[in-house]
Amino acid sequence: MGVLTRVLRTLGGEEALDRLAGLPGSDLTTVLLALMRRRANALSGPDVLRQYRSDRFVAPADVPFGVLRAAEDGLLAALPPSFSVLGLAPVAPLGTCSAVAEMDQNNVLSTIRGTEVAADPTNALALEAAVRRQSGPDDVRLAAVQRVVRAQLFSGAGRFAHFTLFAAVSAGRDRGSLAFERQHFAEHIAFLREACGDIEVRVTVLDPRFEVVRGDLPADPSRRTGYYQGLCFKVFRNGVEIGDGGFVDWTQRLMGNRKERLLISGVGVDRFATT
Repeated sequence: MGVLTRVLRTLGGEEALDRLAGLPGSDLTTVLLALMRRRANALSGPDVLRQYRSDRFVAPADVPFGVLRAAEDGLLAALPPSFSVLGLAPVAPLGTCSAVAEMDQNNVLSTIRGTEVAADPTNALALEAAVRRQSGPDDVRLAAVQRVVRAQLFSGAGRFAHFTLFAAVSAGRDRGSLAFERQHFAEHIAFLREACGDIEVRVTVLDPRFEVVRGDLPADPSRRTGYYQGLCFKVFRNGVEIGDGGFVDWTQRLMGNRKERLLISGVGVDRFATT
């Protein structure tokens, strides 16, 4: 018997979950707020301290703050002036990861107020890029540094429940002959080389047309795809993967326009700072 099945049996079966899922958003929030208040009122100071000692989501970062801050400053200092740097909110609309990036909702921390804790700044930047693209015809370049949380279990050095990501996105309209893709891919790679120093970039071409965008960068034998389309890449420093990026269809789906183009890239600041 699965955990969910066992819990639902104590609540009256699958129908209980269906009734909760069918509530209007404000009604569900009301119920959950009352539930969390009741549970919080039952806790004592030692209970909270006990969770702080054992909960991987609330422990401080392993990387010293000064080391992280220096890495963040180095990335931001190398960013071209054409990029606007945003201070993103620590939460995003519910479904930002699952509906935009098609990630499993269980991989993020959902809140009781119809939001989710930030899990990847590229998702939020894509939302903002879509809003700005609807306001004018110009290409949009955005960047952010954000501490994020991932709910799935990670193992190995440099893998934590929360970590800092630097992200950049370039959004615009198809100009034919892969002109948008060539220009912005070159900009992102040039920035990553300027910011991260001696790095290796390995590219996976998912569409043969994108060979001209790839240029002379080496191929990535793993051929990872995920949500990327056309072309994606990984960034390595001293043999450690510190970032990745590629073209995605997020703004196409957000705006309902197949002519929209979006390139995203990200660097794990914790890994970059310690390699």
